[in-house]
Amino acid sequence: MDENNKILDLGCGKKKVPGAIGIDYKPTPGVDVVHDLNVFPYPFNNSQFDIVYIRDTLFLLNDPVRVMEEVYRVCRPGGEVVVVQPYFRSVWGHVDPRFKSFGTVHSFALYDPTDEICKRYEYSQAKFLTKKITFNDGQRCRWLTGLVTKFANRYPKKYELYVSHYYPLDTIKHELKKV
Repeated sequence: MDENNKILDLGCGKKKVPGAIGIDYKPTPGVDVVHDLNVFPYPFNNSQFDIVYIRDTLFLLNDPVRVMEEVYRVCRPGGEVVVVQPYFRSVWGHVDPRFKSFGTVHSFALYDPTDEICKRYEYSQAKFLTKKITFNDGQRCRWLTGLVTKFANRYPKKYELYVSHYYPLDTIKHELKKV
């Protein structure tokens, strides 16, 4: 990561990405901007950030499409967006009653102009290419989970369609690029 990149961490909480501007709804250590992420617009200029992280936050918000439209607004053209959220089949994802949505391989298809879902339906003007999908990123796991994770990371769509019902993983990360 280039030190000159301007980074935003949406919903950073106490675990802000190093070097980022952290925004969250309550003033805790590491939060630079206190703002309710369900209230739009966010207090940033257009095209202000090179990288936007949304880790363990999007699934708590009321309107994920509007959030992504706001991320599109504040992210520079060609900027990167990293979204980490619970995978929809994870048993741990259903423990917290505040969760409003979950991630799937196709969670960001409606923003990707190369995907049939985006081509067929015009849900949003925000456009992001899906660069990479990763399951259980950085998590330590047992040997079988490790094997399943390797398969899922190499073939995310096949994992979701054929394997995930039998061996659900816990998190999914989408790396996107603003078009």
